[in-house]
Amino acid sequence: MSTALRVEGLTKRFAGVAANDNVDFDLRPGEIHCLFGENGAGKSTLSSCIFGFYRLDQGQIFVRDQPVHIASPIDAIRHGIGMVHQHFVLVPEFTVLENIIVGTQRSGWRLNAGEARQKLKGICDGYGVDIDLDAFVWELPVGRQQWVEILKALYLGAEILILDEPTAVLTPAESRILFDIMRKMCARGLSIILITHKLVEVMQSNRVTVLRKGKVVGTLNTLDTSPDELTRLMVGREVSFTVTKPDLQPGETVLAVQGLTARGYWGEEVLKDISFAVARHEILGVAGVAGNGQKELFEVMCGVRRPRSGSIRLMGEEVAGLTPRCMMNRGVGHIPDDRFREGLVPEFSVAENLVLGWQRSPKYRNGPLIDNRAISKLSREMIAEYQIATRSEKVAAGNLSGGNAQKIIIAREFLHASGLILANQPTRGLDVGVIEYVQAQLLRKRAEGFAIVLASEELGDLFNLADRIAVMFKGEIMGIVDPNETTVGEVGAMMAGRREGAVQ
Repeated sequence: MSTALRVEGLTKRFAGVAANDNVDFDLRPGEIHCLFGENGAGKSTLSSCIFGFYRLDQGQIFVRDQPVHIASPIDAIRHGIGMVHQHFVLVPEFTVLENIIVGTQRSGWRLNAGEARQKLKGICDGYGVDIDLDAFVWELPVGRQQWVEILKALYLGAEILILDEPTAVLTPAESRILFDIMRKMCARGLSIILITHKLVEVMQSNRVTVLRKGKVVGTLNTLDTSPDELTRLMVGREVSFTVTKPDLQPGETVLAVQGLTARGYWGEEVLKDISFAVARHEILGVAGVAGNGQKELFEVMCGVRRPRSGSIRLMGEEVAGLTPRCMMNRGVGHIPDDRFREGLVPEFSVAENLVLGWQRSPKYRNGPLIDNRAISKLSREMIAEYQIATRSEKVAAGNLSGGNAQKIIIAREFLHASGLILANQPTRGLDVGVIEYVQAQLLRKRAEGFAIVLASEELGDLFNLADRIAVMFKGEIMGIVDPNETTVGEVGAMMAGRREGAVQ
């Protein structure tokens, strides 16, 4: 067997546009092969064709050198292909064991849980995975939930594993453990397709295939290349990894949070005595693994979730419990963590999304009617200013890449914000070119005198941009540190629950 998987001439079109254009790709037995490219370059489309979510328009897929027809994920699983998605497909109320075996046993009317337990225990012992099979998924931290997805693929007999942004929800220490186990998997004959935007992870693969605008621009041995070369191949130009953040004296306090608490949908305490302040010309970073209260904190600050107790003062005015509309009217811009579900209406046009929430403003109305001419004029100006790649302002936002969708949200929120910007995961899932752009825009607003609260699971973002970093764990702030006086390792330890200054 020369290849575990091979793709020849794969083409996939959407509305006449080629998302994959005559792609050739091969995966060798026992290797980690990284798919690298900008948002919209075709990585997800290629992996979705391999796993059967999409049917290719042209081309052929080979598994273990044999041509195969993959028309659905069931076909892919039968050929030993498993996929772990960035957004997990789990039932929170089921146990780990139930999530793994549900829908996988076809004979009889009762699940054979005992046999499945033994098989899973063997898999866990073999790879050194420590997880309670009887724990409910909702009880697990997000990083552990990812292992449920991986174990399910292995339980189904996957010999080829597609991992889509697998470290997006992991601490640095958890990421290192994952890569150690991935290498152990490959040593035992598995082959892994890795999709990631993090160059430090790309460089841990065996080979890298770079995609640009749906085409393969090169496949390289990782040992023979560099992050700079890969980035040039990906975006077609030089990208600066150095962020110049001028020293600015903080101004007056814009936002002061004191003793904030909140409960989740199940009545659990998701925020516990949160206190911090952020001033003009300042970026306060919020670090933490997904699921530790960052989302709920931002929901409370922008008015989506009501606090249980505590104070939120905006320019000295108490605003805790006010509605999102009230917060918007007070000049608060909000970039949510899920751009397509919470920041945009994908079916609406680019123009409609650029004024979303402000459509009743006199600036966009002509008497009782919406002024489409004014909105189109504004949209064309914003598309040019924020370099949004779209054929026109009339294109549905859902047809754009993640990076361009994020630029729509940034353009809209920056246009209407006047003092405070709440940016939750603004670079999540973006390629290095768009990350460079987003970081520059945040620093521009900092220089203009805005106060910014920036949550990111990418510690590089926070160390590049933040003036101070608040680290969250299980709804609490473990400490607030100066990025110039701490290390990534120390912040990572706080993300895992160690308080600032705690002795170990």
